[in-house]
Amino acid sequence: MNAPQSTIRAQVSEQEWQLRVDLAACYRLIALHGWDDLVFTHISAKIPGPEHHFLINPYGLTFDEITASSLVKIDMQCNPVVPTPHKVNPAGFVIHSAIHAAREDAGCVLHTHTRAGVAVSAMKRGLLPISQQATVIMNSLAYHDYEGIAVRDDERTRLQQHLGTANYLMLRNHGLLTVGRTVGDAFLHMYTFESACQIQVGALAGGEVIEVGDAVMDTVKHALSVQRNALSTADVYAAMKRKLDRRNPGYEQ
Repeated sequence: MNAPQSTIRAQVSEQEWQLRVDLAACYRLIALHGWDDLVFTHISAKIPGPEHHFLINPYGLTFDEITASSLVKIDMQCNPVVPTPHKVNPAGFVIHSAIHAAREDAGCVLHTHTRAGVAVSAMKRGLLPISQQATVIMNSLAYHDYEGIAVRDDERTRLQQHLGTANYLMLRNHGLLTVGRTVGDAFLHMYTFESACQIQVGALAGGEVIEVGDAVMDTVKHALSVQRNALSTADVYAAMKRKLDRRNPGYEQ
């Protein structure tokens, strides 16, 4: 059962509580869009401060039932920081801990195993520049070859090297990963990434495709920099939470 909201909220700062609400909403949004994989995969969020603590899902809860109070606070070794009735899957945090350790700007790391994402990750050329969504992603896209189930600590170094400063990582034969300064950033990145993969799978099933040229890719890169200065991801994520309030309320408990 979830811990009472009043118990958890009394133990944490207002900043951490808001982060918990945003992260719980993200888990439910992933479920709402059908991107969850039973109880597997993770979304982790870094709690501001020098302690290097993170929030992650309790193992065994489906994404559509996660609440702000049920999220588990862990350290960089995936050990719970405070007592919790929930289990945590330490193997799943290998990828997340590697990225949080290497990227100071990684406020949230989101990883999925969707059918479209895994399908494109298994294609020899990976993501193709055949949609507007793909052109947005390919300005900040990296790849990491499959090394088996990510349980070995030595893979962390290679993950860090391959990701570099990119915000999108295609895990070959495995799935998709996004990095964001906020939970909302990571979610919006994943929405675009997943959409690009679904479009590619559908387009290739229809036959020969048209690829966007390098000159257009350069104009997209410029347009993205202009758009980032004009529009706020926070506004998009607030709209997504309002949608949750209508479809699956209670995440903020």
